[in-house]
Amino acid sequence: MQGLMKLSRAIDWLNAQVGKYAIWIILASTAISAVNAVVRKAFNTSSNAYLEVQWYLFAWSFLIAAGFTLLNREHVRIDVLNSRLSKRTQMWIDILGFAAFLTPLCIVVLYYTIPMTFSMHQTGEMSGNPGGLIRWPVWLALPVGFTLLLLQGWSELIKRVAFLRGVGPDPTVKLGEKTAEEELAEVLRERSDVVDPTAAPTPQVR
Repeated sequence: MQGLMKLSRAIDWLNAQVGKYAIWIILASTAISAVNAVVRKAFNTSSNAYLEVQWYLFAWSFLIAAGFTLLNREHVRIDVLNSRLSKRTQMWIDILGFAAFLTPLCIVVLYYTIPMTFSMHQTGEMSGNPGGLIRWPVWLALPVGFTLLLLQGWSELIKRVAFLRGVGPDPTVKLGEKTAEEELAEVLRERSDVVDPTAAPTPQVR
C-alpha cells in the first residue's frame, strides 16, 4: 500500500504542477484575443489563424486542467444525498465512480483519440477555414488531458482505499480545510473562552 500511496502523491504533484501553469495558457489566449480585437478595429484586418489559436489554447487549458480540478474536488457535485451518508459509504461510492465510470470513459476516449491524433499528424490535416491552422496540435490536447484525468482518478481511488484501510487521511477534506470535528471543537473552545457579562462575579474568599 505504501508503494501505491507514493504513486498517488506523484500523480498529485504532477497535476498540481500542470494546474499551476495552465493559467498562463489562459492568459495567452486572452492576450491574443485582445490583440486580435484591436487589430480588427484599428486596421480593419484579421486572420482565422488568430481566432483558431485562441480556441486551441482554451482547449488545452480546459483539458489539461481536468486532473487538477479533480485533485482539488472542484468538479460539479450533487451532494444532497451523498452528504447525508456515512463517510465509509461516501468512500465506496467514490471508489465505484472512479473504477466503473471514470476509468472506462477515459480509456475509451484515449482508444479513439490517440490513433486519430497520430493520423492527423502524419497527413498534416489543416483547418478548412481560409488561413486556418494545422489540426493535430489541438487534437493532442485530448489524449494528454484525459491521461492526466485518468491518472488523477486512480490517485483518488488509491487515497480512498487507503482511508478505508486506516492508513491514509480523509481524501475528501481539501488541503487546509478543517473537518467537521475540528470545526466543532473550535466552536466549543471559543464558547468556553467567552465570559458571560450577565453572570454574577465569583465571590472572593479572604
